[in-house]
Amino acid sequence: MLGFYNYTVILTYLGMLFGFSGITCILSENRKGALLCLMIAGICDMFDGKIASTMQRTRKEKRFGVQIDSLSDLICFGVLPALIVYTADDGPFRFVSPAAYLLCALIRLAWFNVDEEERQEFETGRRRVYYGLPVTTAALILPVTMNLCAKWNGNTGRAGTVVLAIMAIVFLTPFKLKKPSVIGRIGMLVLGVFGFLAFAAAGMDV
Repeated sequence: MLGFYNYTVILTYLGMLFGFSGITCILSENRKGALLCLMIAGICDMFDGKIASTMQRTRKEKRFGVQIDSLSDLICFGVLPALIVYTADDGPFRFVSPAAYLLCALIRLAWFNVDEEERQEFETGRRRVYYGLPVTTAALILPVTMNLCAKWNGNTGRAGTVVLAIMAIVFLTPFKLKKPSVIGRIGMLVLGVFGFLAFAAAGMDV
């Protein structure tokens, strides 16, 4: 079989499967389930790079890791968020914002692949700085936004549409963003999970 099969790619594959599970939830009109799958995919992505760095990999294995990670990201943090918002909003711009978001996510991920391969030719170790907002932040920003909006009895679809439009722009804005430490990632994880569980326990419809 084509590809590389070792423990460094397990979380990436699991994340993609959760992304696909989220898409099936959308098809079943289970938006809460889709948001939960989005967050779990984000958790997988949060630690897959750290796990991959524990193994001495060949240059080809590293390049494969970059490509497979971005392809998974496009499904989990591109297609899934776009579908969540598209099905939640019934306004006139329900197609425009998700479509623009998905296009910008695609462009960013393609650019990241090229940039990361060039970086690895001259640098060793993991990336410390991002340029622009990573697409994976959708796993935290979108669920928190939509759940907060549900708590305040707002229009979650419209809120999601606005958030996707803003994120689409910031994806392609070349500002420097320091990569969070392990403690920072755990903090974001706790914030997202507790926020989601609190609103889900309250029986709120997002």
